[in-house]
Amino acid sequence: MPDIAAVKAALANQRIETPSWGYGNSGTRFKVFAQAGVPRTPREKLEDAAKVHEFTGIAPKVALHIPWDKVDDYAALSAYAKERGVELGTVNSNTFQDDDYKLGSVCHPDPAVRRKAVDHLLECVDIMDATGSKDLKIWLADGTNYPGQDDIVARQDRLAESLATVYERLGDDQRILLEYKFFEPAFYTTDVPDWGTSYMQCMNLGDKAQVVVDTGHHAPGTNIEFIVALLLRAKKLGGFDFNSRFYADDDLMVGSADPFQLFRILHEVAKNGGFDPETNVAFMLDQCHNIEAKIPAVIRSVMNVQEATAKALLVDREALGAAQASGDVLTANAVIMDAYNTDVRPLLAEWREEQGLAANPVTAYAASGWQERIAAERVGGEQAGWGA
Repeated sequence: MPDIAAVKAALANQRIETPSWGYGNSGTRFKVFAQAGVPRTPREKLEDAAKVHEFTGIAPKVALHIPWDKVDDYAALSAYAKERGVELGTVNSNTFQDDDYKLGSVCHPDPAVRRKAVDHLLECVDIMDATGSKDLKIWLADGTNYPGQDDIVARQDRLAESLATVYERLGDDQRILLEYKFFEPAFYTTDVPDWGTSYMQCMNLGDKAQVVVDTGHHAPGTNIEFIVALLLRAKKLGGFDFNSRFYADDDLMVGSADPFQLFRILHEVAKNGGFDPETNVAFMLDQCHNIEAKIPAVIRSVMNVQEATAKALLVDREALGAAQASGDVLTANAVIMDAYNTDVRPLLAEWREEQGLAANPVTAYAASGWQERIAAERVGGEQAGWGA
Protein backbone atom coordinates (compact mmCIF):
# COMPACT_ATOMS: atom_id res chain seq x y z
CA MET A 1 0.00 0.00 0.00
CA PRO A 2 1.18 3.56 -0.62
CA ASP A 3 2.95 5.33 2.24
CA ILE A 4 0.66 8.13 3.46
CA ALA A 5 3.67 10.13 4.66
CA ALA A 6 5.16 9.92 1.16
CA VAL A 7 1.83 10.99 -0.35
CA LYS A 8 1.72 14.02 1.93
CA ALA A 9 5.32 14.89 1.06
CA ALA A 10 4.47 14.75 -2.64
CA LEU A 11 1.43 16.97 -2.09
CA ALA A 12 3.63 19.49 -0.26
CA ASN A 13 5.89 19.72 -3.32
CA GLN A 14 3.04 20.27 -5.78
CA ARG A 15 2.84 23.65 -7.51
CA ILE A 16 -0.02 24.93 -9.67
CA GLU A 17 0.34 28.18 -11.57
CA THR A 18 -2.74 30.38 -11.81
CA PRO A 19 -3.57 32.58 -14.84
CA SER A 20 -3.79 36.34 -14.53
CA TRP A 21 -6.70 36.34 -17.00
CA GLY A 22 -8.64 33.97 -14.73
CA TYR A 23 -9.17 36.86 -12.32
CA GLY A 24 -10.49 39.27 -14.95
CA ASN A 25 -13.75 39.33 -16.87
CA SER A 26 -13.67 36.46 -19.32
CA GLY A 27 -16.05 33.89 -20.70
CA THR A 28 -17.72 32.60 -23.83
CA ARG A 29 -17.46 34.00 -27.34
CA PHE A 30 -20.89 35.65 -27.16
CA LYS A 31 -20.87 37.45 -23.82
CA VAL A 32 -18.66 38.31 -20.87
CA PHE A 33 -20.53 39.00 -17.63
CA ALA A 34 -18.88 41.69 -15.51
CA GLN A 35 -18.52 41.11 -11.76
CA ALA A 36 -17.98 43.47 -8.85
CA GLY A 37 -14.41 43.71 -7.58
CA VAL A 38 -12.73 42.39 -10.73
CA PRO A 39 -9.12 43.63 -11.13
CA ARG A 40 -8.48 46.71 -13.22
CA THR A 41 -4.70 46.37 -13.44
CA PRO A 42 -2.08 43.61 -13.51
CA ARG A 43 -1.17 44.53 -9.93
CA GLU A 44 -4.71 43.91 -8.76
CA LYS A 45 -4.65 40.55 -10.52
CA LEU A 46 -1.54 39.69 -8.51
CA GLU A 47 -3.32 40.70 -5.30
CA ASP A 48 -6.09 38.21 -6.05
CA ALA A 49 -3.63 35.50 -7.05
CA ALA A 50 -1.83 36.03 -3.75
CA LYS A 51 -5.10 35.26 -1.96
CA VAL A 52 -5.38 31.95 -3.80
CA HIS A 53 -1.86 31.04 -2.71
CA GLU A 54 -2.54 32.22 0.83
CA PHE A 55 -5.45 29.79 1.22
CA THR A 56 -4.15 26.84 -0.83
CA GLY A 57 -0.40 26.99 -0.18
CA ILE A 58 0.52 25.54 -3.59
CA ALA A 59 -0.13 28.36 -6.09
CA PRO A 60 2.93 30.63 -5.82
CA LYS A 61 3.21 31.57 -9.52
CA VAL A 62 1.05 33.76 -11.73
CA ALA A 63 1.11 33.46 -15.52
CA LEU A 64 1.07 36.65 -17.57
CA HIS A 65 -0.64 37.21 -20.91
CA ILE A 66 0.85 39.84 -23.20
CA PRO A 67 -0.52 42.36 -24.12
CA TRP A 68 -3.35 41.85 -21.60
CA ASP A 69 -0.83 42.33 -18.77
CA LYS A 70 1.42 44.86 -20.44
CA VAL A 71 3.14 47.36 -18.11
CA ASP A 72 5.96 49.86 -18.45
CA ASP A 73 8.19 48.24 -15.83
CA TYR A 74 8.15 44.44 -15.55
CA ALA A 75 10.89 44.36 -12.94
CA ALA A 76 8.68 46.54 -10.73
CA LEU A 77 5.71 44.23 -11.40
CA SER A 78 7.84 41.26 -10.39
CA ALA A 79 8.87 43.02 -7.19
CA TYR A 80 5.23 43.84 -6.45
CA ALA A 81 4.35 40.16 -6.83
CA LYS A 82 7.10 39.08 -4.45
CA GLU A 83 5.93 41.59 -1.85
CA ARG A 84 2.62 39.75 -1.85
CA GLY A 85 4.12 36.28 -1.61
CA VAL A 86 3.87 35.20 -5.23
CA GLU A 87 6.05 35.45 -8.32
CA LEU A 88 5.56 35.90 -12.04
CA GLY A 89 5.57 32.71 -14.05
CA THR A 90 4.89 31.70 -17.65
CA VAL A 91 4.64 34.45 -20.24
CA ASN A 92 1.79 33.73 -22.66
CA SER A 93 1.95 35.30 -26.12
CA ASN A 94 -0.96 36.67 -28.14
CA THR A 95 -0.85 36.49 -31.92
CA PHE A 96 -4.58 36.09 -32.51
CA GLN A 97 -6.35 39.38 -31.78
CA ASP A 98 -4.88 41.83 -34.31
CA ASP A 99 -6.57 42.38 -37.69
CA ASP A 100 -3.23 41.64 -39.36
CA TYR A 101 -3.54 38.03 -38.19
CA LYS A 102 -6.74 37.25 -40.11
CA LEU A 103 -4.81 34.82 -42.35
CA GLY A 104 -2.39 33.74 -39.65
CA SER A 105 0.55 35.09 -37.68
CA VAL A 106 3.84 33.18 -37.85
CA CYS A 107 2.38 31.09 -40.70
CA HIS A 108 0.97 34.06 -42.64
CA PRO A 109 1.94 34.21 -46.33
CA ASP A 110 3.07 37.86 -45.95
CA PRO A 111 6.62 38.13 -44.54
CA ALA A 112 5.79 41.50 -42.93
CA VAL A 113 2.98 39.95 -40.86
CA ARG A 114 5.22 37.05 -39.88
CA ARG A 115 7.86 39.54 -38.79
CA LYS A 116 5.32 41.37 -36.65
CA ALA A 117 4.31 38.12 -34.95
CA VAL A 118 7.92 37.04 -34.36
CA ASP A 119 8.75 40.47 -32.96
CA HIS A 120 5.93 40.02 -30.46
CA LEU A 121 7.30 36.63 -29.42
CA LEU A 122 10.76 38.16 -29.01
CA GLU A 123 9.21 40.91 -26.90
CA CYS A 124 7.79 38.17 -24.67
CA VAL A 125 11.29 36.76 -24.22
CA ASP A 126 12.47 40.23 -23.20
CA ILE A 127 9.70 40.24 -20.59
CA MET A 128 10.86 36.83 -19.39
CA ASP A 129 14.32 38.28 -18.89
CA ALA A 130 12.88 41.13 -16.82
CA THR A 131 10.61 38.94 -14.68
CA GLY A 132 12.78 35.84 -14.29
CA SER A 133 10.26 33.69 -16.12
CA LYS A 134 11.55 30.45 -17.62
CA ASP A 135 8.72 29.60 -20.01
CA LEU A 136 7.25 31.19 -23.14
CA LYS A 137 3.84 29.68 -23.93
CA ILE A 138 2.87 29.85 -27.59
CA TRP A 139 -0.64 29.07 -28.79
CA LEU A 140 -1.40 29.90 -32.40
CA ALA A 141 -4.78 30.55 -34.01
CA ASP A 142 -3.13 30.01 -37.40
CA GLY A 143 -4.89 27.88 -40.00
CA THR A 144 -7.13 27.96 -43.04
CA ASN A 145 -10.87 27.74 -43.60
CA TYR A 146 -11.02 26.52 -47.21
CA PRO A 147 -9.23 23.99 -49.42
CA GLY A 148 -6.64 25.73 -51.52
CA GLN A 149 -6.56 28.83 -49.32
CA ASP A 150 -2.85 28.36 -48.65
CA ASP A 151 -0.09 25.78 -49.01
CA ILE A 152 -0.16 23.38 -46.05
CA VAL A 153 3.53 22.46 -46.22
CA ALA A 154 4.64 26.04 -46.80
CA ARG A 155 2.80 27.07 -43.64
CA GLN A 156 4.69 24.42 -41.66
CA ASP A 157 7.95 25.73 -43.10
CA ARG A 158 7.05 29.28 -42.07
CA LEU A 159 6.12 28.03 -38.60
CA ALA A 160 9.46 26.23 -38.23
CA GLU A 161 11.42 29.26 -39.41
CA SER A 162 9.59 31.63 -37.06
CA LEU A 163 9.94 29.37 -34.05
CA ALA A 164 13.63 28.86 -34.78
CA THR A 165 14.20 32.63 -34.66
CA VAL A 166 12.58 32.79 -31.21
CA TYR A 167 14.36 29.65 -30.03
CA GLU A 168 17.75 31.19 -30.80
CA ARG A 169 16.84 34.16 -28.58
CA LEU A 170 16.10 32.00 -25.50
CA GLY A 171 18.43 31.99 -22.51
CA ASP A 172 20.05 28.79 -21.30
CA ASP A 173 17.31 28.12 -18.73
CA GLN A 174 14.34 29.31 -20.81
CA ARG A 175 11.91 27.21 -22.84
CA ILE A 176 9.33 27.42 -25.59
CA LEU A 177 6.16 25.56 -24.63
CA LEU A 178 4.16 24.92 -27.81
CA GLU A 179 0.44 24.37 -27.33
CA TYR A 180 -1.86 22.63 -29.81
CA LYS A 181 -5.58 22.79 -30.56
CA PHE A 182 -7.41 20.67 -33.09
CA PHE A 183 -9.73 23.39 -34.38
CA GLU A 184 -10.99 26.96 -33.86
CA PRO A 185 -10.82 29.56 -35.20
CA ALA A 186 -9.54 27.75 -38.32
CA PHE A 187 -11.83 24.94 -39.49
CA TYR A 188 -10.22 23.33 -42.56
CA THR A 189 -6.61 23.11 -41.40
CA THR A 190 -5.04 24.20 -38.14
CA ASP A 191 -1.28 24.69 -38.22
CA VAL A 192 -0.66 23.10 -34.80
CA PRO A 193 -3.71 20.81 -34.48
CA ASP A 194 -2.36 17.96 -32.36
CA TRP A 195 0.40 16.75 -30.07
CA GLY A 196 2.22 15.09 -32.98
CA THR A 197 2.63 18.36 -34.87
CA SER A 198 3.75 20.17 -31.74
CA TYR A 199 6.13 17.32 -30.92
CA MET A 200 7.61 17.35 -34.44
CA GLN A 201 8.22 21.10 -34.36
CA CYS A 202 9.71 20.89 -30.85
CA MET A 203 11.99 17.99 -31.80
CA ASN A 204 13.35 20.00 -34.71
CA LEU A 205 13.98 23.00 -32.46
CA GLY A 206 15.86 21.22 -29.67
CA ASP A 207 15.75 20.43 -25.96
CA LYS A 208 14.46 23.87 -24.96
CA ALA A 209 11.17 23.34 -26.82
CA GLN A 210 8.45 21.14 -25.32
CA VAL A 211 4.79 20.31 -25.82
CA VAL A 212 1.91 21.73 -23.77
CA VAL A 213 -1.22 19.63 -23.25
CA ASP A 214 -4.41 21.65 -22.77
CA THR A 215 -6.97 19.23 -21.36
CA GLY A 216 -9.77 21.00 -23.28
CA HIS A 217 -8.09 20.91 -26.69
CA HIS A 218 -9.11 17.45 -27.81
CA ALA A 219 -11.96 15.81 -29.66
CA PRO A 220 -14.48 13.98 -27.45
CA GLY A 221 -13.24 10.51 -26.58
CA THR A 222 -9.55 11.30 -27.06
CA ASN A 223 -7.33 9.32 -24.69
CA ILE A 224 -5.43 12.25 -23.23
CA GLU A 225 -3.57 10.13 -20.66
CA PHE A 226 -2.06 8.11 -23.54
CA ILE A 227 -0.70 11.34 -25.04
CA VAL A 228 0.67 12.40 -21.65
CA ALA A 229 2.37 9.04 -21.10
CA LEU A 230 4.04 9.13 -24.52
CA LEU A 231 5.27 12.69 -24.09
CA LEU A 232 6.69 11.88 -20.66
CA ARG A 233 8.40 8.82 -22.14
CA ALA A 234 9.95 11.05 -24.81
CA LYS A 235 10.87 13.72 -22.24
CA LYS A 236 8.90 16.28 -24.26
CA LEU A 237 6.03 17.14 -21.92
CA GLY A 238 6.61 20.74 -20.94
CA GLY A 239 3.36 21.56 -19.23
CA PHE A 240 -0.38 21.41 -18.79
CA ASP A 241 -3.15 23.92 -19.26
CA PHE A 242 -5.82 22.53 -16.94
CA ASN A 243 -9.52 23.05 -17.62
CA SER A 244 -12.61 21.00 -18.43
CA ARG A 245 -14.90 20.80 -21.43
CA PHE A 246 -18.13 19.08 -22.37
CA TYR A 247 -17.86 19.69 -26.11
CA ALA A 248 -14.68 21.48 -27.16
CA ASP A 249 -12.55 24.20 -25.58
CA ASP A 250 -15.08 25.24 -22.94
CA ASP A 251 -12.43 26.34 -20.40
CA LEU A 252 -14.56 25.20 -17.47
CA MET A 253 -13.13 24.48 -14.02
CA VAL A 254 -10.70 21.59 -14.13
CA GLY A 255 -12.24 18.34 -12.94
CA SER A 256 -15.80 19.62 -13.23
CA ALA A 257 -16.80 17.77 -16.41
CA ASP A 258 -14.90 14.49 -16.05
CA PRO A 259 -13.01 14.07 -12.76
CA PHE A 260 -12.18 10.47 -13.65
CA GLN A 261 -10.31 11.67 -16.75
CA LEU A 262 -8.30 14.12 -14.65
CA PHE A 263 -7.42 11.27 -12.27
CA ARG A 264 -6.35 9.02 -15.15
CA ILE A 265 -4.12 11.78 -16.56
CA LEU A 266 -2.48 12.46 -13.21
CA HIS A 267 -1.99 8.73 -12.61
CA GLU A 268 0.18 8.65 -15.74
CA VAL A 269 1.96 11.79 -14.57
CA ALA A 270 2.71 10.24 -11.17
CA LYS A 271 3.69 6.82 -12.55
CA ASN A 272 6.03 8.28 -15.17
CA GLY A 273 7.87 10.80 -13.00
CA GLY A 274 5.95 13.88 -14.08
CA PHE A 275 5.81 15.23 -10.53
CA ASP A 276 9.58 14.95 -10.07
CA PRO A 277 11.23 18.41 -9.97
CA GLU A 278 13.87 17.38 -12.50
CA THR A 279 11.15 16.53 -15.05
CA ASN A 280 10.17 20.22 -14.96
CA VAL A 281 6.54 19.89 -16.01
CA ALA A 282 4.66 23.17 -15.54
CA PHE A 283 1.13 22.70 -14.17
CA MET A 284 -1.11 25.68 -14.90
CA LEU A 285 -4.80 26.54 -14.90
CA ASP A 286 -6.20 28.03 -18.11
CA GLN A 287 -9.84 28.79 -17.41
CA CYS A 288 -12.46 31.44 -18.05
CA HIS A 289 -14.78 32.02 -15.10
CA ASN A 290 -17.82 33.58 -16.70
CA ILE A 291 -20.73 33.06 -14.29
CA GLU A 292 -18.90 31.97 -11.13
CA ALA A 293 -16.93 34.21 -8.76
CA LYS A 294 -13.32 34.41 -9.89
CA ILE A 295 -11.18 33.81 -6.82
CA PRO A 296 -13.29 31.02 -5.27
CA ALA A 297 -13.38 29.30 -8.67
CA VAL A 298 -9.58 29.37 -8.92
CA ILE A 299 -9.27 28.07 -5.35
CA ARG A 300 -11.75 25.28 -6.10
CA SER A 301 -9.81 24.42 -9.27
CA VAL A 302 -6.55 24.14 -7.35
CA MET A 303 -8.32 21.86 -4.87
CA ASN A 304 -9.70 19.71 -7.71
CA VAL A 305 -6.18 19.13 -9.02
CA GLN A 306 -5.01 18.35 -5.49
CA GLU A 307 -7.77 15.78 -5.01
CA ALA A 308 -7.05 14.05 -8.31
CA THR A 309 -3.33 14.10 -7.51
CA ALA A 310 -3.87 12.55 -4.08
CA LYS A 311 -5.92 9.74 -5.62
CA ALA A 312 -3.25 9.17 -8.28
CA LEU A 313 -0.59 8.94 -5.56
CA LEU A 314 -2.70 6.37 -3.70
CA VAL A 315 -2.60 3.86 -6.57
CA ASP A 316 -0.91 0.70 -5.28
CA ARG A 317 1.71 0.49 -8.01
CA GLU A 318 3.20 -2.76 -6.71
CA ALA A 319 -0.17 -4.50 -6.82
CA LEU A 320 -0.93 -2.90 -10.18
CA GLY A 321 2.36 -4.08 -11.66
CA ALA A 322 1.85 -7.61 -10.40
CA ALA A 323 -1.64 -7.77 -11.86
CA GLN A 324 -0.45 -6.38 -15.18
CA ALA A 325 2.46 -8.83 -15.36
CA SER A 326 0.17 -11.80 -14.72
CA GLY A 327 -2.46 -10.62 -17.17
CA ASP A 328 -5.05 -10.22 -14.42
CA VAL A 329 -7.23 -7.64 -16.14
CA LEU A 330 -9.90 -7.35 -13.47
CA THR A 331 -7.49 -6.96 -10.57
CA ALA A 332 -5.44 -4.37 -12.44
CA ASN A 333 -8.56 -2.32 -13.12
CA ALA A 334 -9.73 -2.78 -9.52
CA VAL A 335 -6.45 -1.33 -8.21
CA ILE A 336 -7.02 1.81 -10.29
CA MET A 337 -10.67 2.07 -9.29
CA ASP A 338 -9.91 1.58 -5.58
CA ALA A 339 -7.64 4.62 -5.64
CA TYR A 340 -10.12 6.70 -7.61
CA ASN A 341 -13.02 5.80 -5.31
CA THR A 342 -11.07 6.78 -2.19
CA ASP A 343 -12.41 9.89 -0.46
CA VAL A 344 -9.22 11.92 -0.10
CA ARG A 345 -10.86 15.02 1.35
CA PRO A 346 -10.08 14.05 4.98
CA LEU A 347 -6.45 13.37 4.00
CA LEU A 348 -6.16 16.75 2.31
CA ALA A 349 -7.84 18.56 5.20
CA GLU A 350 -5.36 16.94 7.58
CA TRP A 351 -2.45 17.84 5.29
CA ARG A 352 -3.57 21.47 5.07
CA GLU A 353 -3.83 21.82 8.81
CA GLU A 354 -0.34 20.34 9.15
CA GLN A 355 0.84 23.07 6.75
CA GLY A 356 -0.84 25.78 8.82
CA LEU A 357 -3.66 26.22 6.32
CA ALA A 358 -7.42 26.08 6.78
CA ALA A 359 -8.91 22.63 6.21
CA ASN A 360 -11.35 24.10 3.67
CA PRO A 361 -9.77 26.91 1.61
CA VAL A 362 -13.03 27.97 -0.04
CA THR A 363 -14.77 28.44 3.31
CA ALA A 364 -11.75 30.23 4.75
CA TYR A 365 -11.60 32.61 1.80
CA ALA A 366 -15.31 33.42 2.11
CA ALA A 367 -14.77 34.29 5.78
CA SER A 368 -11.71 36.46 5.06
CA GLY A 369 -13.69 39.46 3.85
CA TRP A 370 -11.47 39.91 0.78
CA GLN A 371 -14.34 39.57 -1.69
CA GLU A 372 -16.33 42.28 0.05
CA ARG A 373 -13.27 44.50 0.30
CA ILE A 374 -12.39 44.43 -3.39
CA ALA A 375 -16.04 44.92 -4.38
CA ALA A 376 -16.09 48.10 -2.29
CA GLU A 377 -12.65 49.41 -3.27
CA ARG A 378 -12.35 48.55 -6.97
CA VAL A 379 -14.82 51.08 -8.21
CA GLY A 380 -14.18 53.10 -11.35
CA GLY A 381 -11.56 52.56 -13.99
CA GLU A 382 -11.77 49.82 -16.59
CA GLN A 383 -12.10 46.24 -15.46
CA ALA A 384 -9.56 43.80 -16.88
CA GLY A 385 -11.03 41.53 -19.51
CA TRP A 386 -10.46 39.94 -22.85
CA GLY A 387 -13.12 41.87 -24.74
CA ALA A 388 -15.39 39.08 -25.99
